[in-house]
Amino acid sequence: MEKKILIVDDEPAIREILQFNLENAGYSVQQAASAEEALEILGPEHCLILLDVMMGGMSGFKMAQVLRKEMGNEIPVIFLTAKSDQNDLLTGFSAGADDYIPKPFSIHEVLARVKAVLKRTEKAADSDAFIEVGDIRIDIQNKNVYVEGEAVAFSKKEYDVLVLLATNQGKIYSRENIIDELWKDAPYVLDRTVDVHIARIRSKLGNCKNYIVNRTGFGYVLNPVK
Repeated sequence: MEKKILIVDDEPAIREILQFNLENAGYSVQQAASAEEALEILGPEHCLILLDVMMGGMSGFKMAQVLRKEMGNEIPVIFLTAKSDQNDLLTGFSAGADDYIPKPFSIHEVLARVKAVLKRTEKAADSDAFIEVGDIRIDIQNKNVYVEGEAVAFSKKEYDVLVLLATNQGKIYSRENIIDELWKDAPYVLDRTVDVHIARIRSKLGNCKNYIVNRTGFGYVLNPVK
C-alpha cells in the first residue's frame, strides 16, 4: 500500500520540490498551504506530516499541539523550519515532533528522515499489535489468543479480562477493579462473576494456567511463571 504524506508549508516552491522528490521516491503526496487547511483534509490515509513552523495564521507548533492534545492524533510529524536554536528544538519536540529538519535542507536528508520515521513508526505499530506473556500470545488486531503456539477460543469477556491482566502484567487487580474496568455499564455484577471468568480462562490456558495468581485479600495478577 502506497504511503501518503501531507506537506504543510505556505511556500509553494517548497511544497512542489518536496512533492516531486517524495513521489519519485515512491510516496503519495498531498499539499496544504496552511495549518488550517491541513487540519481539514487530514485523514487516516496519511502516514506522516512534513510541517513548516512559521506560517501565516496557525503556526506549525500550534497545529502539532492541536493534533496531539485536542484531537489525540499520533500521526508522525517532521518539522521543517528556519528556526533551529535549542529552545526551538525543545518547543518542537514538546509539541509532539518526531523529527526536526532545519531550513535550508538537503532533499536527501529529508528523504532519509522520512524513511527513518516511518520505519520507526511501523515497528512500534507491529509491537503494539501483539501482547506476549510467557507462552501466551495475544493478537490484538484479530482478537485471537495463542497458548504455547496453539489457537484457543475465548468468549469476548474472557478475552477482555485476559487482555486487561496481560497489558498490566504484574499489577494486582481486585474483583472491584476488574468490574469497574469491564462491566462498568452493567448493573449488579457480583464478585463471583469475575471468579467464574478467571476459572474459565485458567482452564483454557492449559500449562499456562498458573500465570494467573489469586493474591488472597488483594485480587488477581498475571505473571509468566508456571
